[in-house]
Amino acid sequence: MSREIDYGNLMHSAMRGLIRTVLQDVSDNGLPGNHHFFITFDTAHPDVELADWLSDRYPGEMTVVMQHWFDNLTVDDDGFGVTLNFGDSPEPLYIPYDAIRTFVDPSVEFGLRFESADEDADVYSAEPDAEDDAASAEDQTEAKKKDADVVSLDSFRK
Repeated sequence: MSREIDYGNLMHSAMRGLIRTVLQDVSDNGLPGNHHFFITFDTAHPDVELADWLSDRYPGEMTVVMQHWFDNLTVDDDGFGVTLNFGDSPEPLYIPYDAIRTFVDPSVEFGLRFESADEDADVYSAEPDAEDDAASAEDQTEAKKKDADVVSLDSFRK
């Protein structure tokens, strides 16, 4: 019986753990300095909780910003809850970590992107070494694509 290491799911689990750790720190201590987050998530995920008018307006995905005003940030093992202001209307949201598609902190040019099998990719893509040329790295990445998950950090690196 053959067994394989599922690097895609292990990477996703580690990156979602990083998000959980960051959000728990913000819940405990507030946002430090200029840090703020753009979080894009799948509004159709079965465990996402949001007002009906928001799910009607954003039936596929939604990006929220945690910066100047947010309230009631709670973090658990499966996701986080937060109250955000939508046009002077505070709305509670619950976002499971596995519904997150992107997590970006533009103040430090950091970001994570989670791609699923239906987005046709399965490899972790990192910035090529200085001696490698970007085109060669892209060709290698294209050759390795299959139907699994990926975390790509390239577009957020300095």
